[in-house]
Amino acid sequence: MAQKAKTRRTVVIGMLGTTLDTGMGSQRWTRWRPTVSLCQQEDLLVHRLELLHPPQATSLAAVIQADIAQVSPETQVRLTSLPIRDPWNLEETYGALLDHVRAQSFHPEEEDYLVHITTGTHIAQICMFLLVESRLIPGRLVQTSPGKGKEHGAVGTHAIIDLDLSNYDTLAARFRRQQREGLSFLKSGIDTHNAAFNRLIERIEQVAVQSRAPLLLTGPTGAGKSQLAKRIYALKKARNQVAGPFVDLNCATLRGDGAMSTLFGHVKGAFTGAVGDRPGLMRQANGGVLFLDEIGELGADEQAMLLRALEDKRFLPVGADKEAESDFQLIAGTNRDLQLDVERGRFREDLLARINLWTFRLPALRERPEDIAPNLQYELDQASQALGTRVTMSKEAQEYFLRFATSPEARWSGNFRDLNAAVLRMSTLAAGGRMTREVVDEELERLRAQWRPAGTAATSGSEDVLAEVMGPARAAELDRFDRVQLADVVSVCRSARSLSDAGRTLFAQSRAQKKSVNDADRLRKYLARFGLAWSDVSGRDAE
Repeated sequence: MAQKAKTRRTVVIGMLGTTLDTGMGSQRWTRWRPTVSLCQQEDLLVHRLELLHPPQATSLAAVIQADIAQVSPETQVRLTSLPIRDPWNLEETYGALLDHVRAQSFHPEEEDYLVHITTGTHIAQICMFLLVESRLIPGRLVQTSPGKGKEHGAVGTHAIIDLDLSNYDTLAARFRRQQREGLSFLKSGIDTHNAAFNRLIERIEQVAVQSRAPLLLTGPTGAGKSQLAKRIYALKKARNQVAGPFVDLNCATLRGDGAMSTLFGHVKGAFTGAVGDRPGLMRQANGGVLFLDEIGELGADEQAMLLRALEDKRFLPVGADKEAESDFQLIAGTNRDLQLDVERGRFREDLLARINLWTFRLPALRERPEDIAPNLQYELDQASQALGTRVTMSKEAQEYFLRFATSPEARWSGNFRDLNAAVLRMSTLAAGGRMTREVVDEELERLRAQWRPAGTAATSGSEDVLAEVMGPARAAELDRFDRVQLADVVSVCRSARSLSDAGRTLFAQSRAQKKSVNDADRLRKYLARFGLAWSDVSGRDAE
């Protein structure tokens, strides 16, 4: 004969409601009393009720115990007095509940645990929620409500809440959607594809919404540190995590005695020209975010004052004998190696230790070639707004620009500043808002000249000659080695009297080793490799 399956027992843990559970005389049965109601639910059999109560409510707890015995004889009620003198004191209430829970033995394989959060003070309800959410109580929440209409009366209804969000697809999807929106917001809505960059932004989003500790953004100039700092602030503002303003300062612009005053403010008469009080940027950032870009440029005195302000939220304005206060979150930016600056004595070690709890390095644009295309579209949209007209690129122009932009030749030394400037220039020159291949050709030549290393001015003239002979587009497609060599050949041809004369000059060394020489034919074949003829490079017909 098969053995009958053992029935799991339902155990409820709840606080006595010293207000909602009260009632004396026969009239109490017409009132909705949450603890009694819980044991009257037709589809919920409570096998044991662990009823917790403050010492001063022992009599009421006994009444509830007796009433439950009448309506639900199957329910065992165990009363426990907790040492809570002030049920509105969070520390005292949570401490008493935590001690009680740790002293219990739970058997989840045999019993189902429910925690009743309808009764007790709001503090007690919060504490019970935390105990379940942290899994110190291995159960679910149960909530009771008064009945509506005659069908429920004083019995009311109940609802069981499982804190495992995986059981709530809609709710879990909402949290995932909120996170995706935060990530997109930090990326200015740009659909980036670089996996490392996307992981970086995901981590920044996680830290930004959960921490008020300083953030250190590193990376080359133009990598987007300032823009990201503004987006972090806007995200925190949207999540109601900051109430104050966003205050930013490029520390490289601070000079001399004005540096301290700019950051920390001054009082009237502090120095010559101080005709009134000045609050300073640090006080302006109270309750908000202070972004100090190029923080490595701060002087030693400013570094010391900043460290004090970060640790104590207090600082001394210039010329003041009374300290000022400001509670702000710091975001610092730098393109320097601050650790190296510490070793060289240029930056305080203790300040670096204070601001690099969360350090994020933004990669250079050339490290993210797969993200240039979506950023190009973003810059086109920005240029359209700036110019007040819709600007687009032809398919040919876009493919040509991206081929160059993602090649090793594209240095992007100014990173997004270079990209922004390039797109704005091309958009301005785009007739009727349509950017053509010719407009792109002109911009690429400008970028090549801009990125040309110092000391190559002589070469630039030769490259201009190639653009004149072949056209900018064809010249741009040449490898650097061929450009240098062909530019020299064209220069010789232009100064020579004939094709043969140019050949003799170009092949002066190798022709001496040949028995039969035809310098003109050798030069003609060389030029043909690039689709050129003697007339193209010299402006004269062949002899």
